[in-house]
Amino acid sequence: MRERYVDTPEKEADRYLALCDMWRKKYLGLDRRELQARFRLEGDEEAQYIVYFHQRYRIDQRTGMLTLEEEPERELPFNAVMTIYHLFYYAKPEAKVSGRFIPFREVKRAAPFDAAFKRNVLDAAARTFDGHLAELHRACQALGGRPLKQGDAGYEILAFDCMPLQFVFWDGDDEFPAQANILFDADITDFLHEETVVCVGDELFRRLVEESGLTNVKRPFGDR
Repeated sequence: MRERYVDTPEKEADRYLALCDMWRKKYLGLDRRELQARFRLEGDEEAQYIVYFHQRYRIDQRTGMLTLEEEPERELPFNAVMTIYHLFYYAKPEAKVSGRFIPFREVKRAAPFDAAFKRNVLDAAARTFDGHLAELHRACQALGGRPLKQGDAGYEILAFDCMPLQFVFWDGDDEFPAQANILFDADITDFLHEETVVCVGDELFRRLVEESGLTNVKRPFGDR
């Protein structure tokens, strides 16, 4: 049976499905009782549940397969699947947030990916929400965002319960173009590999677009 994991262009789907399958097997090899206690997951012998950007995912304890609890037949974006598995695999047992927020370029070991992150996430978000402040506020609130006193729209949003982010947006005007920024906890790489932090930022952008109701938005990273 072909796994309903990733919503991607067909030419890339097989490669992504193979990666998802590899990480599914890695998850099955972990101490899942310890994970349940450490991340305070709800669950039983059949499934564990984790909330990622205000959506509840079910992880089958027999197969390791991920599904959205409310839409189990929906194909999942590759970035969401990878980030959940990577959290369980890479998070240090003693990992905890620092409470200090930094831009992506200052995340440990993430500097080589900064140009692509700015182009494909931050600049794309700025273009998408330029002139759409009402829709952006609605989307941030739908993700459970806590308002910040920064920008024209600033919110602290939880990726996972253990992973707060800050999204700050300035709308464009006659003098300055729209700008967007995502700030991460300074110790996020105690929870994830630095490359996976890119996935978190892209997934925040995807969920904001989804909740905003804006249509015909092409995200440069796609649903990988």
